Amino acid sequence: MKLFATRDASRADQGDRTGHAGSTGAAGTADTPIAPDPAGRKAAGRAVRRRFAGHLVRGLAMIWVVTTISFVIIRNIPGNPVLGQYEKLIERGMSPDQAQRATAALYGFLPTGSLWQQYVDYMKALLHLDLGQSLSTPGAEVTTLIGHAASWTILPVLGGTLLSFLLGVTLGVYAGIKRSGKLGDALAISGSLLHGVPQYVLGLLVLAIFTTLWPILPAGGPVDVEFTPGLNGPYLASLIQHATLPVLTYALASYGGWVLAMKSSVATVLGDDFILAAELRGMSRWVLFRYIARNAILPLFTILALSLGMLFGGAIFIERIFNYPGLGLLLVNSIGARDYALMGGTFLVTTVAVIVANIAADLLYAVIDPRVRTGGAA
Repeated sequence: MKLFATRDASRADQGDRTGHAGSTGAAGTADTPIAPDPAGRKAAGRAVRRRFAGHLVRGLAMIWVVTTISFVIIRNIPGNPVLGQYEKLIERGMSPDQAQRATAALYGFLPTGSLWQQYVDYMKALLHLDLGQSLSTPGAEVTTLIGHAASWTILPVLGGTLLSFLLGVTLGVYAGIKRSGKLGDALAISGSLLHGVPQYVLGLLVLAIFTTLWPILPAGGPVDVEFTPGLNGPYLASLIQHATLPVLTYALASYGGWVLAMKSSVATVLGDDFILAAELRGMSRWVLFRYIARNAILPLFTILALSLGMLFGGAIFIERIFNYPGLGLLLVNSIGARDYALMGGTFLVTTVAVIVANIAADLLYAVIDPRVRTGGAA
């Protein structure tokens, strides 16, 4: 019994002739050494550098546009904590000069002047990688707070994304090959169901199951406070226990998309002539599986890189549910406190993550697919 659906006789004959001609051509040129092509390598290197330069320019332009838009939106949000503190001190009997000095000493600055002047000062500070001081945490630098929060976001985002990618891609290949059987239908249905459930709903379900109905994991927080931070067994075990539910939620939220995308890509690859030729030559199922997976997975590497960038912004709901001190929870708290500097810094980091992931995805695809590198078709 063949692994794939039976094709018509004319397609089989054409594939047999193609395979025979390919075998003869390969045998005829097997002993001929291929001379290196330095000019071709230089041309490919120049193409990669041009591609990278173009992406870099477009990325910087997008960062500037998003930074400008976020600056204007944030500055027009009702409720300014700095001016609120300034007015509160005046109500207590201070003179305007005394209130201004006291507020500037508390927050590190006092926004004055027009919106345009504030924007110019903000962009000048960004050129020096200075995101300012937090309003909700007086005396704390925004870069310090974002760096601490990002370290907690990276672990569940990477763990959940890679776990869902490996599981979804593997099962997606089987779903594509066995798409007319019960196994393929079951995998496709599971992928469709999980792909349609929002992240926050999955988070609430996971939280209810593993902390209430079956209480085997902690409900929230990054780690138990009773353990001393460091490379010691109890602290690392507590760290893993608290990260399990966020990682599981990330994996379940992304699993359905990987299964469906891989199944669709496999269905496209199954119609290629080289798969028919490999099947007619009697290659084993494992070899055919590898051929199909290696060719079908190429478009998914781009989606993987983009997913890593997008999840930094999509971590809001999951980190809020599990009280995980990452970038998502930091952004929520900064919005509630009207912390302009922290909001702008978090938006900027999320934007940079998405843009860098986009550039990395395009360059990675050029590396793994020579057709993109050379600009030709296989």
